[in-house]
Amino acid sequence: MLPIPDPQHVGLTTYDARDPNTKYPPITMLRPPAGAPNVLIVLLDDIGFGASSAFGGPCNTPVAERLASGGVKLNRFHTTALCSPTRQALLTGRNHHSVGMGAVTELATSAPGNSSVRPKNKAPIAETLKLNGYSTAQFGKCHEVPVWEVSPVGPFDQWPTGSGFEYFYGFVGGEANQYYPGLYECTTAVEPPKTPEEGYTLTEDLADRAVTWVRQQKALTPDKPFFMYFAPGATHAPHHVPKQWSDKYTGKFEEGWDVLREQIFARQKELGVIPENAELTKRHAEIPAWDDMPADLKPVLARQMEIYAGFLEQTDHEVGRVIDAIGDLGVLDDTLVFYIIGDNGASAEGTPNGCFNEMTTFNGLPGIETTEFLLSKIDDFGTPRAYNHYAVGWAHALCAPYQWTKQIASHWGGTRNGTIVHWPAGFDDKGKTRDQFHHVIDIAPTILEAAGLPAPTFVNGIQQAPLEGVSMLAMLRDNDAPETHDVQYFEIMGNRGIYHQGWTAVTKHRTPWLQDAPPFANDIWELYGPDDWTQAHNLAKENPDKLSELQRLWLIEAVKYNVVPLDDRSVERFNPDMAGRPQLIRGNHQLLFAGMRVSENCVVNVKNKSHSVTANVVVPETGANGVVITQGGSVGGWTLYAHEGKLKYCYSFFGIDYYIVAAEHPIPAGNHQVRMEFAYDGDGLAKGGTVTLYYDGKAVGNGRVDRTQPMAFSADEACDVGADSGSPASPEYGPTGNAFSGVIDWVQIDLGEDSHDHLITAKDRFNIAMTKQ
Repeated sequence: MLPIPDPQHVGLTTYDARDPNTKYPPITMLRPPAGAPNVLIVLLDDIGFGASSAFGGPCNTPVAERLASGGVKLNRFHTTALCSPTRQALLTGRNHHSVGMGAVTELATSAPGNSSVRPKNKAPIAETLKLNGYSTAQFGKCHEVPVWEVSPVGPFDQWPTGSGFEYFYGFVGGEANQYYPGLYECTTAVEPPKTPEEGYTLTEDLADRAVTWVRQQKALTPDKPFFMYFAPGATHAPHHVPKQWSDKYTGKFEEGWDVLREQIFARQKELGVIPENAELTKRHAEIPAWDDMPADLKPVLARQMEIYAGFLEQTDHEVGRVIDAIGDLGVLDDTLVFYIIGDNGASAEGTPNGCFNEMTTFNGLPGIETTEFLLSKIDDFGTPRAYNHYAVGWAHALCAPYQWTKQIASHWGGTRNGTIVHWPAGFDDKGKTRDQFHHVIDIAPTILEAAGLPAPTFVNGIQQAPLEGVSMLAMLRDNDAPETHDVQYFEIMGNRGIYHQGWTAVTKHRTPWLQDAPPFANDIWELYGPDDWTQAHNLAKENPDKLSELQRLWLIEAVKYNVVPLDDRSVERFNPDMAGRPQLIRGNHQLLFAGMRVSENCVVNVKNKSHSVTANVVVPETGANGVVITQGGSVGGWTLYAHEGKLKYCYSFFGIDYYIVAAEHPIPAGNHQVRMEFAYDGDGLAKGGTVTLYYDGKAVGNGRVDRTQPMAFSADEACDVGADSGSPASPEYGPTGNAFSGVIDWVQIDLGEDSHDHLITAKDRFNIAMTKQ
């Protein structure tokens, strides 16, 4: 029962503390059982089974290799094929639908399996460990908070600090700009400690914080074990990395993704991470061949992969700094390390050509990135000027030898992730592999068994449902241990499958980059046998009885864990009223105050419609300068600011065009109302508009914005009042030192009645959510 009840004193109560009969037991500090290890979970993002050199890939990961040489590799470890579901399953020891995370948080519905709300009877492992005496901290990505709770007003019970972690430093959402992240310390928005020009990257910052935290824990409470969850958000797009990392791979991918896939496959057999009789699965027609790509585009495509490989190597290096810090403290042998190389397969969300700014794809405008444009930006890929993602073909290659990629929960390309477990004090094998089937829900019960702790019956007064995973400890200690995870369902947005004692039955319902969603009745099931390591030979026609048996088993598991009703809807899931989830902001007006930072989900939508922004400000005698309000950043957004005393409005169209409108004269000193009115041209989406600036109701400037972004400004940057906290939305100020020089009393956004949002298709709305995770 957690929290553990306080001991109650029963005995003689004396009048005088000097009385020799005055006896009370000493106060003791809560500690887990003797021998309970420290625990470190490293979870990387969007990485295929065949990406890391530890599993035969082209991306150099020496830290993963070092841990594997001192521990074991898990060759049949599985995730859910998508971000939020894998993370919630990992942290709770339950299947993702069982804890409300059937898809990403942005697609939540009122159905229990898709609500994004973690049931109170399924407490996370961090809470259990904390209440048993562990120090707990999370660093990096958190994408398990319901979207209506990602704001300064909370509630915060599903943020990391409400989920058992005593300390959190990272970002809340699907992805982060590696150079300009939106960071939180616990639940408070904070700024990065330095700029990209000063050498800042997010993963290094996270490692710095993790090293500081673990040193502090062991310096002050050396007898208290820690639980650290290090989830840097790399290598999710945007693929950002300093050139010294990506330049290591210059010229290494010019033969293309089909040759790369063959090379990975050969190395995997040499390493023994797949058996000798494993077959390389065929490339599907939806994935273009390298030879079919335009010759003039290939240098850009090769550079995309160079950037990605450098990004993964840098990420592994920063993980190594955390590992080394633990080693320097003398406790690495007593630390149970799980290094999970990917929360799903490699991401195929970058389109067949890849992109320089993935926001163009999110907005349904990939065509504006022509081959000529991409070639002109080739040296900017991976830098703060880019927001890039690689092409589908690279993702497929990095999932070798399996079929498909991220989001496709039916096949191993989406769900099989190389994992390394290292615990010298806990098991003897070094440099070995394990072939038993396991799933991410098995991590939590493994930790509890290693720590000698029972799964709690009650947590915070609520009776707990059983864990749904099984411990891997026997397998880690004995290569010949029997397989204990003998049945596991999979489902993401209709892509589904079932594993049972070596057999798999699967059906791919939709292709991520095509957004096709046929009726469920039209789905074609495939059957693969126990000896088919890569799911290369479909036995559905040869063994229909076995297929029928597994289909029935999938349905049983689906009912048990809230997978049904299957839900591949798009437009309905984007309408909160139809989906049945709350929404924080309603109506056509929003009042904001200085110092506020709110996500795009929590701001009235100014796209495709006329709108105005009004602010009451006090300008000092020295003049006005700095940001009044901004939304988005250099990859797309707008900002109302003062520059050289004058009020200005800048609209950044994907960072390709900057439309700047300036007032005719400076804002006078004193209390004034400044205003920007945007008169939308209408007649469809992404049109331009006329901008008029006002001081105290008098027009002082006007200009044009020729084209706008129709659906999203940014995947991760916020709306800020009083300063621009991310990448700068205007080239006239930098990422720091842009705070407003005066006082901002309030800012109000008002929407017009000419919205064209109804023209956004269900397919495009769905694409926005599924690519922002």
